[in-house]
Amino acid sequence: MRLPHVPAVKVPVALVSLALLSGCVVSKKKYDALEAELARTQAQMEATVAERDQTISTLEASVAAEQKVVAQLGGEIAALEADLEARRAELEALQGEKAALLKDRSRLKASVEEMEQALVELAARKAAADKRLAEYQGLLERFKGLIDAGKLSVRIVDGQMVLELATDILFESGSAELSADGQAALTEVAGLLSGIPERRFQVAGHTDDVPIKTAKYPSNWELASARATVVVKTMVDGGLSPERLSAASFSEFQPRVPNDTKESRAMNRRIEIIVVPDLSQLPGFDELQALEKDGG
Repeated sequence: MRLPHVPAVKVPVALVSLALLSGCVVSKKKYDALEAELARTQAQMEATVAERDQTISTLEASVAAEQKVVAQLGGEIAALEADLEARRAELEALQGEKAALLKDRSRLKASVEEMEQALVELAARKAAADKRLAEYQGLLERFKGLIDAGKLSVRIVDGQMVLELATDILFESGSAELSADGQAALTEVAGLLSGIPERRFQVAGHTDDVPIKTAKYPSNWELASARATVVVKTMVDGGLSPERLSAASFSEFQPRVPNDTKESRAMNRRIEIIVVPDLSQLPGFDELQALEKDGG
């Protein structure tokens, strides 16, 4: 800091004159006057110097105080800058956490939507399973008399309800001619099945592994097919709509048990009436139809 300007002290003319006349003789009165003037001038000069020294001291103290304040402010500024940098780093970390949270939120939302969709599909599957179970129980109730008489059994095979009739009740060995008891049983079955709405049925013929080779039935394929066809016709005559029926032959190639005993072969000689499932009620059917339309 610049110090204030201290004006120069003006030496009175009398002093100059005194110096010029120092070699001359002056009067006592004049000498005393000059001496008094010199004393006053010296006192003024000393006062001025003292005032200047006081001013300088004051200014130096002020400068020192200001320098101390500047140093203190510099420390505070450095602390504030460090705090600001820490806050910036904290802000960047928070922004990163926010981005991660938003990403997790998006994933969570997608997961929730997937779970909700899975729950909807699970509910649909459960409803379909409950419906099939109710149908199965209803079927058991409908055919209780035939089941109790040992003429028919109800099973679930590969997720399908199957009514099974032993061919020994329906047909003679090696024949597709229906017995009277068999015709009565099938007529009763047809009447009961006609009460199950919107369901189709496939009649499947099965034989044991004992080969047959006659003019009418060259193999078990023809024998099983002929028996299935006779059952279909009998059920149509019993009142079941032909549009809801079909016939199939599996010959000896889908045995229930190994053909190693007489009793086992008797179990494998059978007629199965398969309750064809309604695929439109299964989850994913609409998607399958959409794929079929796109492919077609």
